[in-house]
Amino acid sequence: MSCPICKRHTKQDYRPFCSKRCADIDLAKWFSGSYAIPSAEPVEPDADRDESDPPIH
Repeated sequence: MSCPICKRHTKQDYRPFCSKRCADIDLAKWFSGSYAIPSAEPVEPDADRDESDPPIH
């Protein structure tokens, strides 16, 4: 199996990655929103938010 980030062989301690560095890169992509599942549904405003709240970016 190869690392999904750099394509090197994986190490048992970091599977499915080859190192902690590649695991951290993947985690950062999740946190930044780089990984997303596309949706055909329209985006609805949050019912919990007050209209006077500043927009979330």
